[in-house]
Amino acid sequence: MTDTKPQVRPQQAAGDSGLTHRQIMTIMYGLMAGMFLAALDQTIVSTAIRTISDDLHGLSQQAWATTAYLITSTIATPLYGKLSDLYGRRPFYLAAITIFVVGSAACTFSTSMYELAGFRALQGLGAGGLMSLAFAIIGDVVAPRERARYQGYFLAVFGTSSVLGPLVGGFFAGQDEILGIAGWRWVFLVNVPVGVVALLVVGKVLRIPHTRRPHRIDWFGAITLAMGVVPLLIVAEQGREWGWGSGVSLACYLIGAVGVVSWILVERRMGEDALIPMRLFSDRIFSLASLIGVIFGMAMFGGFMLIPQYFQIVKGASPTKAGLLMIPVMVGMMGSSILSGQITSKTGRYKIFPILGTGIAAIAMGLFALYVDAETSIVTTSMFMVLLGIGLGQCMQTLILVVQNAVPPRDMGVATSAATFFRQMGATAGTAVFLSVLFSNVSGEIAKAFTRDARTPAFKSALSDPAVLADPANGPVIEMARNPGPGGAQGSGVLSDSSFIQHLDPRLAAPFKEGFSEAMQLVFLIAACVMAVAFVLVFFIKEVPLRTMSGLEAKAAEEAERAAEGAAAEAPREPAATGSGATARTETSPEQDARRAAGRRWPEND
Repeated sequence: MTDTKPQVRPQQAAGDSGLTHRQIMTIMYGLMAGMFLAALDQTIVSTAIRTISDDLHGLSQQAWATTAYLITSTIATPLYGKLSDLYGRRPFYLAAITIFVVGSAACTFSTSMYELAGFRALQGLGAGGLMSLAFAIIGDVVAPRERARYQGYFLAVFGTSSVLGPLVGGFFAGQDEILGIAGWRWVFLVNVPVGVVALLVVGKVLRIPHTRRPHRIDWFGAITLAMGVVPLLIVAEQGREWGWGSGVSLACYLIGAVGVVSWILVERRMGEDALIPMRLFSDRIFSLASLIGVIFGMAMFGGFMLIPQYFQIVKGASPTKAGLLMIPVMVGMMGSSILSGQITSKTGRYKIFPILGTGIAAIAMGLFALYVDAETSIVTTSMFMVLLGIGLGQCMQTLILVVQNAVPPRDMGVATSAATFFRQMGATAGTAVFLSVLFSNVSGEIAKAFTRDARTPAFKSALSDPAVLADPANGPVIEMARNPGPGGAQGSGVLSDSSFIQHLDPRLAAPFKEGFSEAMQLVFLIAACVMAVAFVLVFFIKEVPLRTMSGLEAKAAEEAERAAEGAAAEAPREPAATGSGATARTETSPEQDARRAAGRRWPEND
């Protein structure tokens, strides 16, 4: 009994979470190292991908590098969640970092875009565990009531990577060689030292107790899930090029549908051992939150990805500058997330935040659709971006918190990874659909703007300016103006390479910038409508009081309760006990005993 007293004080200091704030922050450092690795890679690669594809002579194949990464990371996400529930988080988080680092190193040896796509697929296998396992581990060690206090640290990681990524990616992509190695290869090579540091930190600080339970590995569930998801992700990325109704696209739809149906049948048969147990979907909160995650991911990423394109194509910003211009979004996200987290921690109420968040995000996207065009100032755009960030910041972590609070502690990993999986599927679908809408309409909008601007004095003066006529960069547009044809803006190659716009005389570039901004307005309007659907659905989520026990403590409480029930069933019937012995057995509850047990199992990191 001598070790009971020292455990009470740290539990109280931690806000009744079972661990001290110092222990939780030690774990957070390890988790943030792994998340920073994945977040930084995404922003660096997106900045440098055009330079990479040019050097590897595969501009038209660059989408495969993104698709391969997306496919493997999406498929791996639920696998990491389920396996970590069975065997523990630590080995799989370390494995995810290791696979990611190995894949990053392999990418530096690519000699073609197809090789790069293969190595990016290996990277994705690691990336699938970096994000979902980080949130699952926090669910293990921090009670839902206290968890919101710590979500600002995760957003700080995303905010930092969103600033550093474009700077670092732009720097590496702009260098011919660094230490005898092509500059763009450092985009992937930089992950190696970062990953090694993450491995060391996680290996040292991440010590989480785990009790293994009997199980079967759901290999057929993994295979059928891949069969269902992979074709749909491929057609989502390539459908615009192939044609959404082409034979290849139809084949992908068919294979994907067969795979999804097969996966559902396999999961029903596997029961508790399923990759994502079907019983979770019988919980209304889990099912509704998963649906909202798909819709939210579709609207968020589908609209979010247009903003950097607006800055680069319409405003003429470099990839590095466009990344820096995204800072207002991150400021809004971090501020609103931290504030909502603090309020949730103090009050235990959380439903209001996804309601406000989806509503504000829908309004912000509507403002982009109505008021952001080629002439809009950066200040006005930044104000709308801050508003968008405020809306998104109230939803991202809260929706995951809703899922984690709704499921039994033993399903923390699979539920968290499922929430990440559905959001990523929505993001992929949204990106594909919104890009398709953009590029389906941009030619017509540019043609309208070209016809409209051709009558203006400024455009006419450009056509008679000797300096403009002498510049070869203006040649295609001058030819279009003199010989307008049915091809509209497609004759300028704007759909395959928009960089020529920045070399045009500003008077001749105006129709292209106006056309792009007007086509983007339609996409933002659709994104606003999709986010409005999420806003309506959030009202139907039942607000369940947040648990005051962490995942580890709740598991220990369940085990203690089952053990007590088993002992009571096996014990012989005796007369009711009297005296001090009976009093001693009822002084503490199973929850208190479990907390003490969880505290004694915790290895100190001092």
